[in-house]
Amino acid sequence: MGEVTPPEGRSAGEFAGRLADVLRGQGDLTDPEWARSLHEVPRHLFTPATAWAVPDRHGERGGRIDVIGDPAAWWRAVYSESSIVLQEADGAGDPASGQGRFTSSLSAPGMVFSFLELLDPRPADRILEIGTGSGWTAALLAWRAGPQGITSIEVDPQIAAQAAANLRAAGWAPHLIVGDGVKGCPERAPFDRVHVTAGVSDIPPAWIEQTRPGGVIVLPWHTSGRTGLGHRLRLTVLDGGTALGSFHGPARYMMLRDQRCNARWNSHHHEAATHSTTRLDPRKIVAAERVVSLMCAAPAPRVGWYEASGPDGTSLLLYELDDAEGAWAACDQEPGVDEYQVVQYGERRLWDEVAGAYLRWVGLGGPAYERFGVTVASRGVEIWVDAPSNVITRPV
Repeated sequence: MGEVTPPEGRSAGEFAGRLADVLRGQGDLTDPEWARSLHEVPRHLFTPATAWAVPDRHGERGGRIDVIGDPAAWWRAVYSESSIVLQEADGAGDPASGQGRFTSSLSAPGMVFSFLELLDPRPADRILEIGTGSGWTAALLAWRAGPQGITSIEVDPQIAAQAAANLRAAGWAPHLIVGDGVKGCPERAPFDRVHVTAGVSDIPPAWIEQTRPGGVIVLPWHTSGRTGLGHRLRLTVLDGGTALGSFHGPARYMMLRDQRCNARWNSHHHEAATHSTTRLDPRKIVAAERVVSLMCAAPAPRVGWYEASGPDGTSLLLYELDDAEGAWAACDQEPGVDEYQVVQYGERRLWDEVAGAYLRWVGLGGPAYERFGVTVASRGVEIWVDAPSNVITRPV
């Protein structure tokens, strides 16, 4: 895209300054240096002329923006808490249509800077980025640490080519690779930092192995739980392919291409389903979804859920993320009844797994989300509370 100018009477700096104020107010931008980067690495240089902008509010669908048709709306969207869709259906559709499955985006600034502050890059750090996307975060990393140490990998050739063009136009030259980020980049390792811009369910060992001891990896970790709910995870690498991590709130990201999964609840094989009752209110599980997803991460992984609410009550719908024809369960809460109906199908008893994880959390005294941590090693994932020695869930 050629050079664009703000609406008459406005400046790019004014838009960037107002966005910085919003992000500070949300608590997503606390470092004055990162606030300065909004002016020196302008987001509009990485935004398509026509696109679909999605405000960073759960369930929001967004709308089309067009720098020619409505430049004022385009600038407002670019410098707002909105993600900008770059690709639909892996390039098969029109990303400005708002239709189909979004497969690449310029992430909302609040999420971008919250992850960058967790990453805490330093000048001259060697940094691996997984998912170049628009190129904006690669440029921000180059601005903070120096372009010579930045390696950014993008799996999609079309997205990679546009990112390279954006970076050239903006005056930044990190090392760009078109390839599978799951493998990392061993020829440019070891890295001081790894910045992951796509949702991850299984953390690739290569990222840990290619990071120096004491190095940091930040990523959106999508475990079990409500569809779209991930965790901002910060890992610190030890020797021997092990990393310890802490959680810093929710994150909703598009998944790594080779880790996409079934995202639809589908009740099938009704004749083989089993029926039972429970006195546990499924709304309790929904209310504690972030901690329940962590309690499920090792012993009951890869379970998605939906909450369906209406005047007749609330249903918790569970399903296997890895298999559209796999196990499922439903628990229906109805006002005024003593016991709730549970229906389950499949080898895995998903209601039993998730309800058991919730009750185990209650039995531990209901520790707050901030007290949880994770160990990632060759033996699998362990979840602990307060200290790595206090493991509460181990891999099955």
